[in-house]
Amino acid sequence: MKRSARPSSELRSRGPGLLEGVYERCLVMVLQEKGLRVEQQVPVPIHFRGKALGANLRLDLIVDGRVVVEVKAVEAIHDSHKAQTLTYLKMTGCKLGLVINFGQRLLKDGVERVVNGLDED
Repeated sequence: MKRSARPSSELRSRGPGLLEGVYERCLVMVLQEKGLRVEQQVPVPIHFRGKALGANLRLDLIVDGRVVVEVKAVEAIHDSHKAQTLTYLKMTGCKLGLVINFGQRLLKDGVERVVNGLDED
């Protein structure tokens, strides 16, 4: 199979409607081929009043230990998806997150940036 010059078009060529996990695994392959370190389905413990609750969040991806990536395959990115990613950023101490939605017709329209640490009004 010939590789696309643009990984985004190759990923989208799989068609909409696949499970998020399929897109996630494809994205991991593309990022690793570019030499990036990718952690997948990363457990993050939840603490309350200084104690671990015995439950973990599961982050889709952490890239190079700095960027949290939340993979979606939905019709549109909602505020709740961005809020979820911001929570992940706060719990990991990472500053940058991306919500990548493979449900959009054009992948570039399905990428939202989320930043932790900006002044909140």
